[in-house]
Amino acid sequence: MAQTELYWDHHIPLPKLGAVQAKVTVAVVALLCFINSYDGEFVFDDSEAIVNNKDLKPVTPLSNIWRNDFWGSNLSSNSSHKSYRPLTVLTFRLNYLIAGGLHPVGFHVLNIILHAVISVLMIDVFAILIGGLDYDEKGWTVNHAPKTSLLAAIFFAAHPIHTESVAGVVGRADLLCALFFQLSFLTYCKAFNKGNDKDGRFSVQWVVVSLALCGAAMLCKEQGITVLGVNAAFDVLLICNVNVYELGHRLLFRKNSPELSEILRTGLLKRLGLMSLGGLSMLYARWRIMGTGPPAFTEVDNPASFEENIFIRIVNYNYYYSLNAWLLLCPWWLCFDWSMGCVPLIKSATDWRVVWLLLLWCVLIGLVSQALCSPDSQRRRTLTLGLVLLVVPFLPACNIFFRVGFVVAERVLYLSSAGYCLLLAYSLGQCCYRWIKYKKLTCVMLLALLCMYVVRCALRSHQWRSEQSLFSSALSVCPLNAKVHYNVGKNLADRGNTTAAVKYYREAVRLHPNYVHAMNNLGNILKEQNELSEAEQLLSKAVAVQPDFAAAWMNLGIVQNSLRKFEAAEESYWNALRYRRKYPDCYYNLGRLYADQNRHVDALNAWRNATMLKPDHSLAWNNMVILLDNTGNLGQAELIGREALKLLPNDHTIMFSLANVLGKLQKYKESESFFLHALRIKPNAASCHGNLAVLYHRWGKLELAKKHYELSLKLDPEAPGTRDNYNMLRRKLDQLKHSTP
Repeated sequence: MAQTELYWDHHIPLPKLGAVQAKVTVAVVALLCFINSYDGEFVFDDSEAIVNNKDLKPVTPLSNIWRNDFWGSNLSSNSSHKSYRPLTVLTFRLNYLIAGGLHPVGFHVLNIILHAVISVLMIDVFAILIGGLDYDEKGWTVNHAPKTSLLAAIFFAAHPIHTESVAGVVGRADLLCALFFQLSFLTYCKAFNKGNDKDGRFSVQWVVVSLALCGAAMLCKEQGITVLGVNAAFDVLLICNVNVYELGHRLLFRKNSPELSEILRTGLLKRLGLMSLGGLSMLYARWRIMGTGPPAFTEVDNPASFEENIFIRIVNYNYYYSLNAWLLLCPWWLCFDWSMGCVPLIKSATDWRVVWLLLLWCVLIGLVSQALCSPDSQRRRTLTLGLVLLVVPFLPACNIFFRVGFVVAERVLYLSSAGYCLLLAYSLGQCCYRWIKYKKLTCVMLLALLCMYVVRCALRSHQWRSEQSLFSSALSVCPLNAKVHYNVGKNLADRGNTTAAVKYYREAVRLHPNYVHAMNNLGNILKEQNELSEAEQLLSKAVAVQPDFAAAWMNLGIVQNSLRKFEAAEESYWNALRYRRKYPDCYYNLGRLYADQNRHVDALNAWRNATMLKPDHSLAWNNMVILLDNTGNLGQAELIGREALKLLPNDHTIMFSLANVLGKLQKYKESESFFLHALRIKPNAASCHGNLAVLYHRWGKLELAKKHYELSLKLDPEAPGTRDNYNMLRRKLDQLKHSTP
């Protein structure tokens, strides 16, 4: 297991630092690269996984995180994403508790700290994979590749591909998975410390602890189970010192291999058996937890996986691999989403992009041949373990075992990038060793590469600080991605710039004609702009493409109601409720439809349903009070208003409506109290001043009436009826003045 210091290590143009100094250096680099994301917002997937996830809130039972998926949906639901990551959700919940709410700073700071810790631990991982496993008298690992492991860890700390995992809070899953992945590997290495076992071979206890940490990694993200493959490769190649090429050659030609019996005596089969048993148990438990089976993805998520022609499917999968390799090699073109046309399918062998996958396989074959056949044992070991660390963590995302829900995802390269950084550091070490006379040039190139990484990380982290900058940055990288245009449009609409949003929504629909969410949002904006015919066409198409799209059905009903197509609107509302039974907003809009048709009982029932499903539905409560007031049911209106205020004690609109009812019931004192309370909440409400003036007018408090009429007219000179009432009051005051002796 023990190795001497590598022959190329001292040629690397880095100072030979002590263990603590090296770790501090790596931590500083990691912090420097991503520190400017600490005060960023919740962006992109953060809204679903954190902002809208009820499992983070203290009122939600803690047990829910073990029953729900990463996004807060029940795992037994057919709509669940099936991503089971309870330990990651638990850290989000702790962030929420510590900060006292959804304050993004704490979430971002923890992500940055986790990346720094992982980068520091990478020194130990790289030291073992490159220089071998050796312990000193005190039981501490000896680093036989101090410069190479430091360089590889610095590359890892500063690699721009990590920005999504670090600057995006949802990337916490990748970070925690990587942390437990490292701990599982380092714990597995502990099993071979001679002080841990009397027979000098290995400690079963440490292997079991390593399996437990693998389970923890898997509870952070499914990718964690791949550490078992890395541990097995490490055991075979470094602990047992197997020459895979020679052993395979001997077994193939049935030659006697005295090494094989020696390898078996080390307990390799026992360790592999333990890991296999543990791995299969975890996979079985994971499958049982999924409940209804694997998640259902759509063609836009991963178009190659839906291609019927197997040859075209394989070609596109390999092209995706080459894109991932390019992002590791040149992480300049980064995008938050690579689906929906961002990467067009390769349809024939004459497509020029086939060159990239051929180049990828040429490089991989060259590396594998060196890893297996090189006469240099150190090169064989380093290249093989580097390739294992590059490839094995990527296997769950490669579409071989099951369909994944993305084309390219930068976050899944977080662990695989460690293998790339190891190979890159090794390659630079070889260059420095072979080209000693170009040492200064090599040093300049190394410094330039590190500076480029740091600058790119800083720029990309800044883009991840807000959705506006994140989505806009993707327009130049993936101009054919309909989701990019959709998200830019949605962000603009959320900020009130609906005119600009329309442009991006239209482009999203042009790029992807069946993009139902873009059609729904565009239809909503057109509805607000009173372009009702086009809005109806878009929403009708959306529900035709996706018949169970409840929100689109409701919005279609609103448009049809505005067009006075009452029967069609009612049918649309009931379709929405068929696909989403607990839909309070739809019941509210259905009630408005019935009110427009003077179907008062049906309207009240619909609004009552809305308040039962959503007790704080202010509009539904208020409309019930107003309708009962308008139809002369003042007693019932008073009861409904008081019931509403028990649930919404600071809702000024309900106070206003209830005050009107009480005024008509000649309960002037109570009415005045509610009007004044409403005005304390919203002092500039012209209608409230106007109606309070009417109350005082009826009550005979004419000077107070005059005061509030004037305030109402000052706030809204065109307030209907207020000017006439004010003039009437003035005439009455004049009459009283003249009649007074």
